[in-house]
Amino acid sequence: MKLIGRLFILVALLGLGGGAWWYFTVHQAADMPTAAQAPGGSGPGGGGGPPGGIPVEAEQVEVGDVSRTVTSVGTLFSDESVVIRPEVAGRITEIRFNEGERVRKGTVLLKLDDAIARATLEQAMASLNLSRTEADRADELYRQGSGSARARDQARAKLLADEASVSLAKAQLAKLDLTAPFDGVLGLRRVSVGDVVQSGKDIVNLEAIDTLKLDFRVPELYLPSVRVGQTLAVTVDAVPGRSFAGTVYAIDPLVDVNGRSINVRARVPNGDDALRPGLFARVTLTLTTRKDSILVPEQSLVAVGADQFVFKVTDGKVQRVKVRTGERRAAKVEILDGLLPGDVVVTAGHLKIRDGAPVTVVPPVGS
Repeated sequence: MKLIGRLFILVALLGLGGGAWWYFTVHQAADMPTAAQAPGGSGPGGGGGPPGGIPVEAEQVEVGDVSRTVTSVGTLFSDESVVIRPEVAGRITEIRFNEGERVRKGTVLLKLDDAIARATLEQAMASLNLSRTEADRADELYRQGSGSARARDQARAKLLADEASVSLAKAQLAKLDLTAPFDGVLGLRRVSVGDVVQSGKDIVNLEAIDTLKLDFRVPELYLPSVRVGQTLAVTVDAVPGRSFAGTVYAIDPLVDVNGRSINVRARVPNGDDALRPGLFARVTLTLTTRKDSILVPEQSLVAVGADQFVFKVTDGKVQRVKVRTGERRAAKVEILDGLLPGDVVVTAGHLKIRDGAPVTVVPPVGS
């Protein structure tokens, strides 16, 4: 009885297997669409490829400008910067500026007590007037023959000495008025009216900030590429979302032996006073710019050893083309050799194709 039961189970399993084979081979094949009706065929919606083409994603190459850049960090400085200090000691009698205001070159900022200096000047002027009169009299007497040449020369020497004394007194008086040496913005003053200051005492700082200097360093590797006149983009944390343009105007001839870097200086216009000296800056320096370069997506490249290839779509078939690459920016790769404007390259589906295989271009997944 056990043998008969086992035979019955075996026959049932064979029957189920035969039924499944018939369903998946005969019945399902009858329901399959023809090649002309199948998606991706030569009919409408097939992407223009030949019948049975392998579906791939492809894009036309882009043409644009490609810049070779180097990034660095630097610090902003005033175009001109000075701390106003007196050259002589004295008591402050007048302060003629407000902190933080703009001033023009030559504006009097501060006055020291000039009573002694003015008295000295008046004394020198009086002596000069007397010397001029005596010199004229000595000349007249010498021409008449009643005066000696020695007396005339002494009078002339006295006149020259008194003229020098007047010039000295005027110079000393002028030093008691502190003026702005250039146009700029004043900082915070460190003195008050009535203070007795010594020569060299800090009074106030003056900064020219309409244009700022930017100092930054680049590795010595870029020495052959850095040039005066190159442009750069500057960003600072204090002004997020904004970029400022600058131009290189000086390159330090001495390479830093500690960091093996080159010190570069640029000018950054600051007409709206958005920037301030001392700010930390991020710099992107443009070394070279190539016009009308060919760009392809990074995913279109296929590496074979040390070489790079792309699959170019031509008349419904793909052709494997060796290319020479350049700069990489924003998921795009510059192609220096191997492609022309208007070429279409495969961006997805490389694993399913080979050189010369027929393909059908399909929209990207998710589009």
